[in-house]
Amino acid sequence: MKKSTLKIIKDVPFLKNIKKISKVDGGITNQNLMITNFDYKNYFVRICKNIPEHLIDRKNEINSSIAASHIKVSPKVLYSNNKLIVFEFIKGETLNEKNVKKNIKQIIALIKKVHNEIPNKINGQSYIFWVFHVIRHYKNFLDKNNSKYKKILNDLVNKSIKMETLGSPYEIVYGHNDLLAANFIKKNKKLFLVDWEYAGYNTPLFDLGGLSSNNNFNKREEILMLENYFECKISNSLLNKYYCLKTASLLRETMWSMVAEIISNIDFDYKSYTEQNLENFKKSFQKLEL
Repeated sequence: MKKSTLKIIKDVPFLKNIKKISKVDGGITNQNLMITNFDYKNYFVRICKNIPEHLIDRKNEINSSIAASHIKVSPKVLYSNNKLIVFEFIKGETLNEKNVKKNIKQIIALIKKVHNEIPNKINGQSYIFWVFHVIRHYKNFLDKNNSKYKKILNDLVNKSIKMETLGSPYEIVYGHNDLLAANFIKKNKKLFLVDWEYAGYNTPLFDLGGLSSNNNFNKREEILMLENYFECKISNSLLNKYYCLKTASLLRETMWSMVAEIISNIDFDYKSYTEQNLENFKKSFQKLEL
């Protein structure tokens, strides 16, 4: 571990007597660690900073994490500054695709709780995560930085415009906006949702579309997810809007990875991740009723 990182950690008042530092795998944006003190208390530490290229503002992540802990869906924030965030450590099972599908009804109940209750707990300025704006932002960044994907960017944005139009009008809730399987932790029978760096007001269909695309839901599993969320049979109109936002979530993930190829120092194969998501986006877009 770099001396600079160790100093950042030891500047936290209650992390002076460290017994062990363990890397927590899975993060492809930040450095995540488990810290064990000599009193055997464990803490989850995220070494992080603002990432304007990805529209990440740590004040928003901290604010959203605190609100999520107040409604008891996320670990407590114990300490934060502009270099790290320290969380209560939750010792539980990190979900995978199979377990997301197995626990889908409980996950949907958690997502609805997030969407409906976090606005009551957010203090100060709140953010909006509008996927179509994010796509335009990424396109501008990739253009300016002479990305190797430059030739296809106009086509991707034109497709985004079609999806934004077809998906309207929009219901707005408070979204997590990054529903990867690894962001769900199950301790005993209770589910927690972590990693709030993209949180903000959004349409619920983006969270649902992201949950599906990140966990390879089939059509039957998607219908089950949507019927549990909306508590009714799903109309063709709503289903078409849902597929627009699911496809948009795939495009956003693709362009996120394109940007990460340029700016990230994390040891991760972003090139393959871009290719995989771009292929998934193309397949999904071809199925839309435009």
